[in-house]
Amino acid sequence: MSVKPPQRLEITSEQMQALKGRIKNRRLDPSDYDVLLGVTETVERLSRALAEKNTAIGRLCKYLLGAPTEKAKNVLKDREQDCNSAPEANPDASQSPSEPSAKKPKPKGHGKKAACDYTGANRICLQHPCLKVGDPCPGCDKGKLYELAMPSVFVHVTGSAPLEATVYERARLRCNLCGELFVPELPAEVGKDKFDASAPAMLALLKYGCGMPFNRLEKLQDHLGQPLPASTQWDIVNAAATALAPVWDALVAEAAQGRIVHNDDTTAKVLEFLQRQDPDSKRKGIFTTGIVSDGGGHRIALFMTGGRHAGENLTELLRRRRTGLSPPIQMCDALNRNESKEFETILANCLAHARRQFVELVDRFPDDCAYVIERLAEVYHNDGLCKKENLSSQQRLAYHRQHSAPVMDALHKWCQAQIQEKRVEPNSGLGKAIGYMLKRWDKLTRFLQVPDAPLDNNLCERALKYAILHRKNALFYKTQRGAYVGDLFMSLIHTCQLAGVNPLDYIGWLLKTEPKTLQASPERFMPWLYQQPAS
Repeated sequence: MSVKPPQRLEITSEQMQALKGRIKNRRLDPSDYDVLLGVTETVERLSRALAEKNTAIGRLCKYLLGAPTEKAKNVLKDREQDCNSAPEANPDASQSPSEPSAKKPKPKGHGKKAACDYTGANRICLQHPCLKVGDPCPGCDKGKLYELAMPSVFVHVTGSAPLEATVYERARLRCNLCGELFVPELPAEVGKDKFDASAPAMLALLKYGCGMPFNRLEKLQDHLGQPLPASTQWDIVNAAATALAPVWDALVAEAAQGRIVHNDDTTAKVLEFLQRQDPDSKRKGIFTTGIVSDGGGHRIALFMTGGRHAGENLTELLRRRRTGLSPPIQMCDALNRNESKEFETILANCLAHARRQFVELVDRFPDDCAYVIERLAEVYHNDGLCKKENLSSQQRLAYHRQHSAPVMDALHKWCQAQIQEKRVEPNSGLGKAIGYMLKRWDKLTRFLQVPDAPLDNNLCERALKYAILHRKNALFYKTQRGAYVGDLFMSLIHTCQLAGVNPLDYIGWLLKTEPKTLQASPERFMPWLYQQPAS
């Protein structure tokens, strides 16, 4: 709906003062009504522009200061407090007002870690120094001792350098007659290389998994008396990336066969790319594309940094898809650049992106936004039940059609009514949020049409946090080779996380394997095939 621009009226300060006097005396001239109408339209437009600006400023503050959680209980906190403050019809007289009605559950992530959580810790079994099973009890002198199934556990944590060096000083003996030199051999577990296979694995995990720059680790190692220059760190991970390249390529080939493919972009900076960039080129941006492929049995995370958008990287990935397979389900946000221009996909858009637009407007339109957020909460609740019950693809689709489809139909009718009955201005923030949903309704509700279609792209958003963490700490890649090494290790680390595998052990295992074996059959060394040694 087009909005007619207001007519521009010129009025001097003297005329304005005269108008104010006539308003106070309740004696308006016929020409004053046109002026008052113009003033009203101006105030309305200024208020709308200020509200839009406040929304943009709020979004910027969340970006700079860290956005709080977007859960409904936090977004609609004031609304829930109003509901909770209402008196109950039949309060329980036997319960004291100071006592809570129910014990609050402990917040997630709080409390002590159990001993079983230390899966990577060394475990030492201690036996009693004086007693053993079958001995008479020293306490009562009548019974006999037996061993309990549950041992007494004590966790002892020590600090050490991320990369710890050991200096072997070997005594040298020389014959005083022939001069032959005799030096003892190093222990068998040491090997001939200065850096153990676990060293590049730890460096990669710190740099590309935890965001610690090489120069920061160099300072830490220096403080602990175990120097490791940043240039040496790069040489180590670069050599390791060369050895692991076949596994990375096999991982990409396996991801191309996935049933569901999530993809999205985030910005990146590669200095070499910027220096060689053609000034006349229309493509100026550099991006890190995150792709998470779900093949049903396992998930694969891939990162690709360069001048291509997510859709172009997805196209390159789908070139390696076997012929005869049905088109994959693609989950992404509504940006056109996320779509492949050459290969067919079953496109689904992220419901969380649509919801977020209402979250940002909840302060300005509390009732309308609360209605949308609460309806979508029902859908997410239904999807959570499907995951909890471990329903099959067809069972999940049937459950959503039975329980979520009526909710989404009611929401769709509500959105249409807001626009058609002119309850909301289409150009306002709320109108744009509603228009966004209506325009993409089929793609947003793909989970009601196609088995296995996800609700949102949160899986890929979480994966991209690795690239964002690296960007915040290291700021940039120096060369395109550096970006490739980062993509390789981020892909291996996050795929290990998705598979529930220790990335330090897995990457170390790969580097201990003969390079010719990795080159010949890299598909045998996927993260989900790794068997962690028993502790």
